Amino acid sequence: MLVRLSLIPVVAALLAGCGGASPPAPGDAPATTTAARDGAPARKPPALCGPLRVRVTGRVSAPGATELSGLAASPDQPGVLWSHNDSGDRARVFALRRDGSLVASLDVPGAQAVDWEDLAIGPDPGSDARHALYLADIGDNDADRASVDVYRVPEPRAAAGATTTAPAVRLALRYPDGPHDAETLLVDPRTGELVIVTKQLSGESRVMVAAQPPAGGTGATPLTMRLAGQVSFGLGGLATAGDVSADGRIVVVRTYTGFLLWRKTPAASLAATLLRRPSCRGRTSFPDERQGEALALDAHGLSFWTVPEGSQPAIRQYAAALR
Repeated sequence: MLVRLSLIPVVAALLAGCGGASPPAPGDAPATTTAARDGAPARKPPALCGPLRVRVTGRVSAPGATELSGLAASPDQPGVLWSHNDSGDRARVFALRRDGSLVASLDVPGAQAVDWEDLAIGPDPGSDARHALYLADIGDNDADRASVDVYRVPEPRAAAGATTTAPAVRLALRYPDGPHDAETLLVDPRTGELVIVTKQLSGESRVMVAAQPPAGGTGATPLTMRLAGQVSFGLGGLATAGDVSADGRIVVVRTYTGFLLWRKTPAASLAATLLRRPSCRGRTSFPDERQGEALALDAHGLSFWTVPEGSQPAIRQYAAALR
């Protein structure tokens, strides 16, 4: 099933990709969203489908965190945001506070960083930890990688002085129809299903699916994913990040200029959710971020945080505006 939405101007998307840090935004106006009408019975829309208020909660102060391209909110450690750099850095993650201050920078033994593009939190079948970080080494600008990797690591404690995580488990993945560039990884918090949404200039992104890989990982043998279908972000709507709320009820995929939001039911898979008409689509102040490739939902999908690339980037929180 192909989801059709209004076109997002390709010029805006390309201008948004120029790179660099964004300025402070104390006067950011409320964002707007448009609810989808598909003939379904009327029900209260998700909170993020209404007017949104954006505020800068801080700036990332870690000197090495200059090309952040993944973000996830810890469900077990209040106030902790996990992030990592794009290509060019070593295999490491940052534990950040919401004001941008650094808690710890942790190397990830057993992982390689070719082109890390997203980060998700999901179940960990291989340890006693409640949750794991899923580090998506899925960037492929030249579309020439025969396979890509997702590294699964038990979520570490974010503590000052911590320097390493537990060893990573490698989940090697292959697309069924050849290489693709991608920057969006989603993990179902209940089943561990993995979904990669490809990044296409046409705006017609493929939805690739893998069931939760084995606890011991795949090693060097890639697991072939399943092509579930396509979702349309409109011409120039480049999917750059996404997240699933910890309660599993809200799914968001962002572009450089806006986002799509779906309400997920417990019985529906992530892939099936993405192939339905979204609950709403939002246009935000994302263009102020320029190279914005990160988004993290809170536990109940009532707000989300973003951070762009660049030196001392601003962390922004988007939440329902008070009426």
